[in-house]
Amino acid sequence: MIEPLSEMDRAEALDGLPDWDHDEARDAITRTVVFADFVEAFAFMTRVALIAEKMDHHPEWKNVWNRVDILLTTHDAGGLSGRDIELAEAIDAIMGE
Repeated sequence: MIEPLSEMDRAEALDGLPDWDHDEARDAITRTVVFADFVEAFAFMTRVALIAEKMDHHPEWKNVWNRVDILLTTHDAGGLSGRDIELAEAIDAIMGE
């Protein structure tokens, strides 16, 4: 079983993810990313999907035209885990390219 992050680990991880917000109700992190158009948004989602599949950890997300809303939580852990932080960092790396 995957362990959820402790309060201290969660706070430290969130400090390193300034573009993400903590959803306390779901013990998750969220981020909205806006692109120039649908094609760019879909290309981003495709890149994230390939990484998520390799990690065997998949985001909850929604795409409306040029916007992608992302929510990361680990259902098996009942909240935020290191897997979510890893995926968020990978997403941030894509955004920084």
